[in-house]
Amino acid sequence: MDFPLPTRGSRPRVPEAAALGSATRTSGNALQILMSKAAYDRVADRLLPMARGVDLITTDALGGFNRGGDLIADEDVDPEVFWISLDLWRSGGLPALFSKIATGTRGRWAQSFAAGVDHPSFRAVVDKGLRLTNSDAQAPAIAEYVVAQAFSLLHPIEQQLAAQASKQWRQIDFREISSTRWLLIGFGAIGQQIANRLQPFRPRIAAVRRQAIRDDRLTDVCTLNDVGRLLPHTDVVVLACALNSDTRDLAGPAFFESLKPGSILINVGRGELMDEAALRLGLERDQPARAVLDVFRSEPLSPEAWLWTHPKIRVTAHASNAGDKVMGRGDDLFLQNLRLYLAGQPLVNEVPATNFEAQ
Repeated sequence: MDFPLPTRGSRPRVPEAAALGSATRTSGNALQILMSKAAYDRVADRLLPMARGVDLITTDALGGFNRGGDLIADEDVDPEVFWISLDLWRSGGLPALFSKIATGTRGRWAQSFAAGVDHPSFRAVVDKGLRLTNSDAQAPAIAEYVVAQAFSLLHPIEQQLAAQASKQWRQIDFREISSTRWLLIGFGAIGQQIANRLQPFRPRIAAVRRQAIRDDRLTDVCTLNDVGRLLPHTDVVVLACALNSDTRDLAGPAFFESLKPGSILINVGRGELMDEAALRLGLERDQPARAVLDVFRSEPLSPEAWLWTHPKIRVTAHASNAGDKVMGRGDDLFLQNLRLYLAGQPLVNEVPATNFEAQ
């Protein structure tokens, strides 16, 4: 996905969590929150009783700023809190909000709809001195996407439909999910939600995580250094990890040469995790036999891209998070974190500044 790039500046000292509530504002200087008009309309009935006296500013795809439905001057907008909600991305309204993060003087905290924070816009937010919290609201939807896509490829649905179309009464054997092996490269919110949905089917599930900490849902836990030993034995490989200097081009020539012939590869992480040219060569060898791609090195995917028409690839438009409950979970998370912020308590899903050192 594409974000506007705010101007990066020097990084001031970030105040301690306990000092970030009302104590940071002088008398008569109300806490100002900037969010989309659509987000405000969804949560106003819960937000207003919780944040009495807060100066609520809204924006939309046109980039104007409103208070209580009235247009206000640009110079009157200097928020302390920013809600970078999913609807702003979908509507094209992100530039106005990010410009205020870049030029503002009072910013302290930004809540993002995104799980990944590898885009330079988010680094610029942290460099500006704001605390950044990301979202796991989309994780259940992405997990369902992964499982549905994989199951539909593991089971011979396409062959069954072909037999129906040709009126052939024949049995088509299939492999049961319990006999498959899965490798989840990334075991954050998305990876864990995938494992939760797979558990009732009892496949063997291995996961790559930063530290090889055991988990009852997993039959094997490893780090990135161990991926090579698992790939030759894995039926479904899912890329769901963060993009950083360790994972960029992770799925390169050696990765595909190690894949089990006949396997399935699903990428819901970032397009830069995978070398697309190496994928093309791998598909020729059935390493993997099929690929499901929701993210790409360049988005939107060019109409001329070979990926659209390759018979072994399924393409979706960065839409694995398009579940009907995602927006509501994002609303709930922002309100929960706002309540914590006002109380000077630790925030949920706060991204450590050290995460950006590895990018």
